[in-house]
Amino acid sequence: MRIRSSTINDPSPISHTRILLRTAIVSRIVLLTLTVIWRSILSPYDTSASINPNCLSSTTAAAATATTTVLFPRIAVAVENGIVWDSVYFVRIAQCGYEYEQTYAFLPLLPFCISILSQTVFQPLIPLVGHRAVLALSGYFLSNISFVFAALFLYRLSVIILKDPEASLRASILFCFNPASIFYSSIYSESLYALLSIGGLYFLISGADNLAAILLALSGCARSNGVLNAGYIGFQTMHQAYDALFLQKNPYLAFRVLISGILRCLFIFVPFVAYQAYGYYILCDEHHPDKLRPWCQAKIPLLYNFIQSHYWGVGFLRYFQLKQLPNFLLASPILSIALCSIIHYVKLWPKVFISLGFQVEPKTISFLETQTSTGSREDHALRRRKHSKQVVGSTLLSTDDVSIDKSERFPIIIIPFVLHLGFMVATASFVMHVQVATRFLSASPLIYWFASYVLVSHKGWGYLIWSYCAAYILIGSLLFSNFYPFT
Repeated sequence: MRIRSSTINDPSPISHTRILLRTAIVSRIVLLTLTVIWRSILSPYDTSASINPNCLSSTTAAAATATTTVLFPRIAVAVENGIVWDSVYFVRIAQCGYEYEQTYAFLPLLPFCISILSQTVFQPLIPLVGHRAVLALSGYFLSNISFVFAALFLYRLSVIILKDPEASLRASILFCFNPASIFYSSIYSESLYALLSIGGLYFLISGADNLAAILLALSGCARSNGVLNAGYIGFQTMHQAYDALFLQKNPYLAFRVLISGILRCLFIFVPFVAYQAYGYYILCDEHHPDKLRPWCQAKIPLLYNFIQSHYWGVGFLRYFQLKQLPNFLLASPILSIALCSIIHYVKLWPKVFISLGFQVEPKTISFLETQTSTGSREDHALRRRKHSKQVVGSTLLSTDDVSIDKSERFPIIIIPFVLHLGFMVATASFVMHVQVATRFLSASPLIYWFASYVLVSHKGWGYLIWSYCAAYILIGSLLFSNFYPFT
């Protein structure tokens, strides 16, 4: 797929937003259409999707079966047939709550939102198609709407960092057709997580620290890796404290910055920790120690880690088996693009990365100063002190602290994006089921920024990237929708 230059040469953010909005909506319509087509012409590998046993709890079972007859049973069955793979867990939790130990591997934000939508917006549809089908429709609606807004936030975030609206639009359009697209249009947590994490980063860089902390904390309620987003606030806090202590010579301000940053980081961890505590409270009955599960007796009882290891065999190098070679091949394209992204940005300014942006020349720190490339280190420090007094808490993760050169661009604020992606690549490669890497890494903005650069600078590789996305969309929608293994 080729993006015509006539569609992106208009530098107007409003024009780009309209283009992106149309592209995001069209991409979701394409995915849903493909899903319907594949389901209609192929037989699913597993036909158990519509099976729905009663909830274990009598209260939830009564609520779920309150409407036993529906007006459009064929539509109900067609919708329920789309509840496959992890969607089964999310819909079941929304319907019945957490019934079994292994269901605690699926974090509560998506099921909670599905349940709320099914009881409000989509509640009038229950007599027509039944409760479970309405839960599925709520999940599809939530995922696809979240995806559209995630794409818009990615564009706004990219404009701030790349300082290039055209490159930002290319990156966002690539996100609309990313290789894990089928999961973003299914009842999975990918879309909701992308919206909260990318939106949180946008507000963080825009200076709305408290709103950013709330969104990033909610991302940890959608997916466990959301807690890693605390690293962005940690990076910001280190630089703010460094400036306050060494440039402004103000230990009190540095202490305030550190306390504020630590509290925001802890706030991001709170939802996930609270969820673990809830699981311990429900599943670990201390009055019957002989019936306790192994993880309940651990010094740090982590339910999520136990489930991943016990039920799905997740662990360091546990997936390195000859029979898993096809899965490594399946994940190799996204892992290769991610590694190339990291290498590309590190090679631009290796010294900056080694020092994490602390020990750099004055001209590589501020966007305003790179326009003239003049000024002594003392003048630079004085200007930064003045700016810090005017806007407390907006140092490195802000639009002013960007390094841009005429020949190559490198914002220091890309450093935490690179570190974050590097950690996720290592986790996907050595700890997780490697085929999940396609969707696990798909919410990283850095991948799309690099791919956007490749589309312009190396057109041959750009065509290969588009071919990869198109192939995985076609194959993924075919396999996933018919209950065949895919990432």
